[in-house]
Amino acid sequence: VKFMVSKTSEDKWEKKLTKEQYRVLRKKGTEPAFTGKYWDHHEKGIYKCAGCGTPLFSSEKKFDSGSGWPSFDQ
Repeated sequence: VKFMVSKTSEDKWEKKLTKEQYRVLRKKGTEPAFTGKYWDHHEKGIYKCAGCGTPLFSSEKKFDSGSGWPSFDQ
């Protein structure tokens, strides 16, 4: 698997991302369990990185782990 390394400045990240996305992606934040728009989301599709658009998970691999966060088995 190849990954692209981003040389994007923090100023550009702050402008590109929402406040919540910036906090989670750039400041190592997390959402409280059982909150956020994806913990109980069941539409079919691909989950992508909000920062770079890289496909991360397929909805077909999502399962209820009981943790309150989206969980995927692949």
